[in-house]
Amino acid sequence: MRDLVVTENITIDGVIDGTGGWFSPANVSPETMADVNSALAEQSAAADAVVFGRVTFEEMRGYWPGRQDDTSGVSRYLDTVAKYVFSSTLDDPRWEHTTVLRGDVDTEIRALKTLSGKDIVATGSIRLVHSLIAAGVVDEYRLFVHPVVRGHGAQLFVEGTRIPQLRLVESRPFRSGVVLLRYRIDLA
Repeated sequence: MRDLVVTENITIDGVIDGTGGWFSPANVSPETMADVNSALAEQSAAADAVVFGRVTFEEMRGYWPGRQDDTSGVSRYLDTVAKYVFSSTLDDPRWEHTTVLRGDVDTEIRALKTLSGKDIVATGSIRLVHSLIAAGVVDEYRLFVHPVVRGHGAQLFVEGTRIPQLRLVESRPFRSGVVLLRYRIDLA
């Protein structure tokens, strides 16, 4: 069975809402981000599907397809990977390799996890990620923790969310000050 991995950029105080410009990889030199880009390439190699909520999907579709100036490899990856977008209003996704999902999040994700393939990644998509957490379908969290304190904004884990026991499987600092923390759901 495939794993569902939630990958988020997050502040040290737990904010995943990117408004306010705290997360802007375009403003950081390629040399400083080379090790982060390497980690992203590793994750891309381990995944062959991405799930989005409609808002994040439309933001990604408006930015990434066909970018010639992308040194991270994200554009090339997103142009070729299977993309799934949860939406009740989107008819034509206008991005190759995209399937619109209209069903229940729990049911749709469990069905995707039974298909052969690599990891399925959810990134951004705050409302969708909250639904995935609530449904208990997340297998791993990959958090790129940025050395920023926001003090406000949407959190990864909202009050009242039941989180299973997490087990740290990797901690990797980068030159930029970002730290990758990988947690698996500990079923033991």
